[in-house]
Amino acid sequence: MLYEGVLLFGIVFIAGWLFSTLTQQKNAMYLRQPLEVWLFLVVGIYYIWCWTHGGLTPWRALLRYLLAWLWFVPGLAIAKLIDASGWMLVLPPLLNFLVWAATALFDKDRQFLHDRLAGTRLVATR
Repeated sequence: MLYEGVLLFGIVFIAGWLFSTLTQQKNAMYLRQPLEVWLFLVVGIYYIWCWTHGGLTPWRALLRYLLAWLWFVPGLAIAKLIDASGWMLVLPPLLNFLVWAATALFDKDRQFLHDRLAGTRLVATR
């Protein structure tokens, strides 16, 4: 997981640098939403590429990527809806993350909900 994080950091860093260079972005708030969309696409392409080389079809990999965002998006949306600030900005996403992680405890095969919904399965290789 640490290795994956280092790779992803590099990919996001280069993608962000390319975006800011090509758009002449002067500060973080300028073109923030297009940057977020760009990074969402770049990260998606990275994961979909990895997963298709690990045995998934492109459509199944895309579905898994989109469903995996449910670890974060509902909590972030709730924080935005309640106009959260301070610690309340962290609480809804954290609770969302914990609830989503807990779904594996109730699954008969201990799968996370996004894998169950996408029809995918984590396979441990040793």
